[in-house]
Amino acid sequence: MTSESALHEFWEFRVAVGESRLDQYLAGLDTGLTRSRLQRLIADGQVSVNGGPAKPSQKVRAGDRVTLSVPPPRPSGLVAQDIPVTVVYQDQDLVVIDKPAGLAVHPGPGHPDRTLVNALLAMCPDIQGIGGEIRPGIVHRLDKDTSGLMMVAKTHQAHNNLSDQIKARQVTKGYLALVEGVPAPSQGKVDAPVGRHPRRRTRMAVVVGGKEARTSYKLREKFQDHSPPGYSLIELYLETGRTHQIRVHMAHIGHPLVGDTTYGHASTLVDRHFLHAFHLAFKHPVNGEPLEFQTGLPSDLTPAIDALRGV
Repeated sequence: MTSESALHEFWEFRVAVGESRLDQYLAGLDTGLTRSRLQRLIADGQVSVNGGPAKPSQKVRAGDRVTLSVPPPRPSGLVAQDIPVTVVYQDQDLVVIDKPAGLAVHPGPGHPDRTLVNALLAMCPDIQGIGGEIRPGIVHRLDKDTSGLMMVAKTHQAHNNLSDQIKARQVTKGYLALVEGVPAPSQGKVDAPVGRHPRRRTRMAVVVGGKEARTSYKLREKFQDHSPPGYSLIELYLETGRTHQIRVHMAHIGHPLVGDTTYGHASTLVDRHFLHAFHLAFKHPVNGEPLEFQTGLPSDLTPAIDALRGV
């Protein structure tokens, strides 16, 4: 890679083995860019073959000279804001944070700023434009009122690799939830497709034709001495990552999360749904070393468990 400008990055490649699509050829190189991003760059005239214009589907042949120009990220309008966030791990490629409840991951309707992304831009200014303008660095999400562990990419290479691990279901994501009642059996799997609710469009539901969704659960502690049907603290692991998947699945089997006013009921025990991402494991996006993190329940959830235990 050579830099002809402080703003643009330029690559030049000589094709060794031909007869592949241009976008496929570029996606196979170590540029740190996704295939969709490369397709947009080709469409924007930022890629040439032998000095001439190119198309994503164009065939490249051995000996062809391919030039790639990558402009700087466009200003997103996102503002860096000093918001306290607990950092569990950080290196030059990624950061793992313990997100507090009440903090949205990225700007959206009702929360244009004061989000995790705004906090990350203050902590790691170089993530601007990594993986997207509105969600820089973000490779997976937690609901605003769900607390717990999240990994964030700090480079294009890390973003691509971590996203690929998630798609290949190589990332372990474990949660702790307090639910109504006691699931039977005490260990099992919910395998039910999740999609948009047919009438309430702001909600998700188990629906025919929805996207495949699987959630494994295991009983950790039960509290049957309290008003029927009692409560259970359970561990859950996601095999897929659908919107509101755990909340929808647990309500579907008759054990909604305590405090979940969307899929269950309000509770005097907690002020939000009782869900915490306590376990996260994946491979380092650059050196491949296994990384594993666990975190305990936050201070706004522990009083509920103490109350149920009679502490």
